Amino acid sequence: MKTLLFGMTALMLVAGAALYAADAVPAEGTKAPGFTLKSQEGKDVSLNDFKGKWVVLYFYPKDMTPGCTIEAHNFQRDQPEFDKKNAVIVGVSLDTVDSHVQFCTKENLTFKLLSDPEHVVTDKYGCLSAFGKMQVAARNTFLIDPKGVIRKVYVKVDPNPHSKEVLAALDELQKKSD
Repeated sequence: MKTLLFGMTALMLVAGAALYAADAVPAEGTKAPGFTLKSQEGKDVSLNDFKGKWVVLYFYPKDMTPGCTIEAHNFQRDQPEFDKKNAVIVGVSLDTVDSHVQFCTKENLTFKLLSDPEHVVTDKYGCLSAFGKMQVAARNTFLIDPKGVIRKVYVKVDPNPHSKEVLAALDELQKKSD
C-alpha cells in the first residue's frame, strides 16, 4: 500500500511539474517560442517575419482599458526611437481582430497588435492570467534579439515607465553586442 501511495504521489508531482513548466515564462537566453497570429489588418504575422530585427513582444490584458491604453500610447510615442534601434513593437492580447482594429483606430496605433483569442501564444509565453472569472493576458514583455533569443523578460509591468525601460535595456544590450 505504501509503495502504491508513494508511486501515485510521485506521478502527481511529475504531472504537476510538467503542467507548471508548460505555463512558465520562457527564460532569458532561451529561444523565443515561434508563433503566427492575425494582426489588426487581418494578416498572419509570425515571429519569423522579424528575423534580423529586435522584437519587443508585449502581452497586455485588454484593448481600450486605462493601463493598456497608457502602455500602447507610450510605445507609439517612442516608436521612432525603436525604429532607430532596428526594433519592432508587437502587442498581443486575447482580444479579437475587430477589437484591435477599433483600438488602433481610436488611439492612432501603427504597430502590430496580434489577436490570440484561443490563447495559444499567450500560453506558450506563460502569460495567461485570470481577472475575476475572465482570462486575460498578463502584462509581460519579452525583448527578443535579431537571432530569436529572449534577452530580457519583464513580468507584471507598470505601463507608465515601461516603454522607456525597454528602450534603455535595448540600448544596453546593443552596446554589449557591438
